[in-house]
Amino acid sequence: MSLTVMKFGGSSVGTTERMGRVAQRIVDKKLQGDRVVVVVSAMGDTTDDLIDKANEINANPPAREMDMLLTTGEQISVALLSMAIHKLGHDAKSYTGWQAGIVTEPTHGRAKIGDISPERILSSLDEGNIVIVAGFQGMTEAGEITTLGRGGSDTTAVALAAALKADVCEIYTDVDGIYSTDPRVVKCARKLNEISYDEMLELAHLGAAVLHPRAVEYAKHYKVNLVVRSSFTNNAGTLVREEAQMEQGIVVRGIASDKNVARISVLGVEDEPGVLATMFGALAEHGIDVDIIVQSGVQGGKADFSFTVSMNDRAKALDVLAGLKPKVPYLETTYEEGLVKVSIVGAGMVSNPGVAARMFEAISSVGVSIKMVSTSEIKVSCVIAAEPLQEVVRALHTAYGLDTADTAFVGGPSERR
Repeated sequence: MSLTVMKFGGSSVGTTERMGRVAQRIVDKKLQGDRVVVVVSAMGDTTDDLIDKANEINANPPAREMDMLLTTGEQISVALLSMAIHKLGHDAKSYTGWQAGIVTEPTHGRAKIGDISPERILSSLDEGNIVIVAGFQGMTEAGEITTLGRGGSDTTAVALAAALKADVCEIYTDVDGIYSTDPRVVKCARKLNEISYDEMLELAHLGAAVLHPRAVEYAKHYKVNLVVRSSFTNNAGTLVREEAQMEQGIVVRGIASDKNVARISVLGVEDEPGVLATMFGALAEHGIDVDIIVQSGVQGGKADFSFTVSMNDRAKALDVLAGLKPKVPYLETTYEEGLVKVSIVGAGMVSNPGVAARMFEAISSVGVSIKMVSTSEIKVSCVIAAEPLQEVVRALHTAYGLDTADTAFVGGPSERR
């Protein structure tokens, strides 16, 4: 018998009616002869509502207690979904993350999975049950409940698929696959039949919200067969695999954008060995992810450099730099908001010269200036002003021959976790 892991996000189970439809879909999978493990997120806006309640009581709640609170959302989902499956005449058992054997590192709010002991799940499957596991959560070796951060249910599903040696991990969401760009921005965006792990990982890191980067990393590392498909239709989804079949003439596979961007500039830094290592080491120690880094030429023994961080980390990054000023003198720091990062991704870029030039031309054609650029073998990213983003994405989509006439956006509100 094949073993399938099915993951459903918050909008898929956002109401009891939708949960009933999901239950039927799960039962249909079992009736096809598969053993089924299901990972489910909290219903709809449950997590946001819990966060709001916590903030009403304490604007700075302890991370441990937030994990205790937020994990209740998924526990509600798994219990209700199990009841819905029982109503359809099939056996199901629901488990929290820790009951399912998910062991995490001791970090509240964004823990990483360290190990999974799937014996209880396997025993339950052997008894003929559909197994339902709460996503987004686990437990440390010391017995502390933890959450995995945004995208945690995707990660739970892929990690379980790896531990159980599942034949496939299906991620059900509100779109019917991976598109060349957001179909809400470009109506003629094309759905991809396949995409490589590396391409998907770049797109996820660069702002495509369909899959979480950590889930893709797990899939790549453990060679998990990953399929993204809609929970609202029966359309074939997109297969994420080691090497995807290349379409003739298509060099760029996808266009992503990240609106959560701030640029910080440090001016008048001494041009001495170890200065950048000290500054960026301190930012890393405070958990601040730095993206694009650009250093200008040296004048009078001093240099300027700029880098991007998420908007959420901008104030913290400036505080870290201010604390370093006595140790690493500089003239001043400045920052700029109202920016976005737009990126093109494609495995075929490495062997096709002129890809970046075409991107710059397309952006220029709509009268937009490029503030920063970052490249790798399979992606080019540009930081630009936020206002013309949609116009820029449409221009890029056309420039790389990605427009089609027969695609449409399918689904409801964006998934959560």
